Amino acid sequence: MVGWMLLRFRLCHVPIAGRPVLGIANAQGVVKLAHLIGSEKSCKLQPLGSVDLGDDCLALSLDWSTGREPCGQPLRLVSSDSKGRVSLLSVDESGSSVDVLDQWKGHDFEAWVAAFDYWNTHVVYSGGDDCKLQGWDTRSSSRVPLFTSKQHSMGVCSIQSHPLRENLLATGSYDEHVLLWDTRKMKQPLVDTHVQGGVWRLKWHPSREQLLLAACMHNGFVILNCQNGSDENPEKCTILSSYALHNSLAYGADWSKLPLSDSLETSTAMLTIQEDRSASREDLKGQSLKIVYESPTATFDVLLEEEENRPSASPPRAEGTLAPQRPPGDGRVPDTKANGDARAAKVRTETSLLATCSFYDNVLHVWKWEVSQSSSLA
Repeated sequence: MVGWMLLRFRLCHVPIAGRPVLGIANAQGVVKLAHLIGSEKSCKLQPLGSVDLGDDCLALSLDWSTGREPCGQPLRLVSSDSKGRVSLLSVDESGSSVDVLDQWKGHDFEAWVAAFDYWNTHVVYSGGDDCKLQGWDTRSSSRVPLFTSKQHSMGVCSIQSHPLRENLLATGSYDEHVLLWDTRKMKQPLVDTHVQGGVWRLKWHPSREQLLLAACMHNGFVILNCQNGSDENPEKCTILSSYALHNSLAYGADWSKLPLSDSLETSTAMLTIQEDRSASREDLKGQSLKIVYESPTATFDVLLEEEENRPSASPPRAEGTLAPQRPPGDGRVPDTKANGDARAAKVRTETSLLATCSFYDNVLHVWKWEVSQSSSLA
């Protein structure tokens, strides 16, 4: 694995041959697969199949066709490259063989991103440095796009189909805007939100369908509430939380599907971050992040563990970076019943785990995001 410059990697949403499999797009213009072997305490990636996209290019993105879990279709990958091409790849049942099914010129300059429509995996979307967002029917041999949009004023860097809401697509660009689209009518976006930084990654929450995580390069990352159509201002999303203190470009951000253990819930230190006060709603209160792990290297070489024997331990952190601040007391949530606060006792706290990483300083952060709710987010 040493020597690969990784430009994007994606874990397959479902196991392949019973194993978790990672897809990797690298600077040699190769898409590689690797599977995780070992135990919970010691594991490594073992290479599987690979395919060369050709013509001395950089492989810039990839996406799996499994965004909505198994859907009865053959397993596919889509990738884009620095020559402006989009490649449709097939993967066999073992993950040991990857082949190019089709490849076409989609953009005049770098094709920064390609992604599946998770509700119709015959359709893929692509975005490039030519400012174009395009859709393609992979069954067609004409290579005429289903649509071409230039609503973004700079290069399109991120695209994600919503795995829980049909016909909803999110796109991000160097122009610092996140756009939401109804895929049935792509002439105009539904929602346009300015996030003050080039949008390199977008990730929908795996279970809370209105939450969207964005990596915004020079402006850190933000968590957006995208309850389109029900907010007072449906023309933009609400920024619920943000973190802009990365010492470098914020390039990576993703949610975890793993449930949090009770011990992890109470063992980490709290870091309350910037909130958009205008975003406060009756059903969303007390947004905060807790830092679980901060890596000072490019390698995530420390496993998250349940610190049952170290309830007051602080997570490791890099020298010279922002230290998490503990709340007054022991950092635990106060016992509202003991305080006799009947209204607070009705507030339910929901927690998500997410990770962010930045470029030049090679730092990875793993966070908990907590939301106190008086009613359901859904």
